[in-house]
Amino acid sequence: MKRENILTGSPWEDKMGYCRAVRIGNIIEVSGTVAIVDGEIVKANDAHAQTLNILKRVEKVLEDLNVGMKDVIRTRIFTTDINTFEAVATAHAKFFKEVKPTTGFYEISKLVAPEYLVEIEFTAIAAEKPLIQEGL
Repeated sequence: MKRENILTGSPWEDKMGYCRAVRIGNIIEVSGTVAIVDGEIVKANDAHAQTLNILKRVEKVLEDLNVGMKDVIRTRIFTTDINTFEAVATAHAKFFKEVKPTTGFYEISKLVAPEYLVEIEFTAIAAEKPLIQEGL
């Protein structure tokens, strides 16, 4: 099967040797994604805004692979503060209320930088093409 790597141009992709997402066949894995904290719309103390930023960015990555959030079957949410659960869950539901992927919510001691409160990994499976039945 063909492997398709999705790169975003981040300097860390080469430094660390990773890519934003990998697609092999109909399986898509998206690397842990943190928010772009700009201090205005996405603040270092706003887990809800960080989660929305992550989800919007990953939605674009999936669109580049010709799939969508409806194809996500699992999310893994990491936070540095378990008390952000409600804020993160509310943002997550804005994208997944109907899809309802399996998920895990984990408190960890640190993320790659102190301004990040949330990091999310995604697994998606592209829907198979419908079978065309002859004679129908």
